[in-house]
Amino acid sequence: MKKALAIDVGGTKIYNAIINDAGKILTDVEKHATPKTFEEIKTTFSEIIKKYENDVDIIAFSTCGAVNNQNTGIVGSTGNIAKEYPTMDFSSLSEKPVFVENDANCAAWAEHEIGASKNCSHSVMLTLGTGVGGGIIINDKLLKGQNGAAGEMHFKMYSDKRRKCSCGSWDCFEAYASGTGLKLTAEEILNDKNVTTYDVIAGVNNGDKKMIEVLLKWQNDITNGIIGLANLFDPECVVLSGSMAEFVDTQAIEKQVNSEIVTTPTKIRKATAGNYSGMIGAALLALNKEV
Repeated sequence: MKKALAIDVGGTKIYNAIINDAGKILTDVEKHATPKTFEEIKTTFSEIIKKYENDVDIIAFSTCGAVNNQNTGIVGSTGNIAKEYPTMDFSSLSEKPVFVENDANCAAWAEHEIGASKNCSHSVMLTLGTGVGGGIIINDKLLKGQNGAAGEMHFKMYSDKRRKCSCGSWDCFEAYASGTGLKLTAEEILNDKNVTTYDVIAGVNNGDKKMIEVLLKWQNDITNGIIGLANLFDPECVVLSGSMAEFVDTQAIEKQVNSEIVTTPTKIRKATAGNYSGMIGAALLALNKEV
């Protein structure tokens, strides 16, 4: 049985655990606050690896940021972590092999191997959180693009420059389908800058018609994005993960998507690989690459 030390790197938290080649987490999951500086992040990595590297075959990183096709480092910047982070020399962190992949791609792979898109050779996964992440699998392989940056969910939804996106452009899918997008939709409909996503969900649960209108508008924007993705990639299923996915009606989305797409019917499913799917996917990808 091969094992990987999986490290999941986000803008606010870093998780680590040892995971085997069946995707089973073998140790307690350790959690660290993501340091503010590059050197502190590197020190955190080194301390984690020093503690566990003798017990594993490979070090597997699931990280924010687009990752190159060699799975050795990050291409481009990431806005939610120390600005020097993309210069990290991951291979120098351990004597063992080191594998790096984007966190959304890792989560998509976990769903493909052990989760909601298992047995689907073609799938799209959307992570609905503060932003929107994406992973695309075609013919049982991650779609990486020419330099590793495929799957970024920053295609245009509208053209009237209503919402500035985190990428610097306007009116991207992320600016509408994310938790941030839900808040902005609520602000527009309710004309209230102080409304929160929690207010919306609480209102929906209490039968508030205006809050229901907000949620349905947000869900409709998600649906329209999925229609475009389904027409492009003809997936067997689309998997929705992340903290905001629990608030969508997958049956309603599936019905609407399949009534409008010009490709073959698809399934809309909620993720099942769990909260640590990024680590699981990184371990499975890394161990598979070492076979």
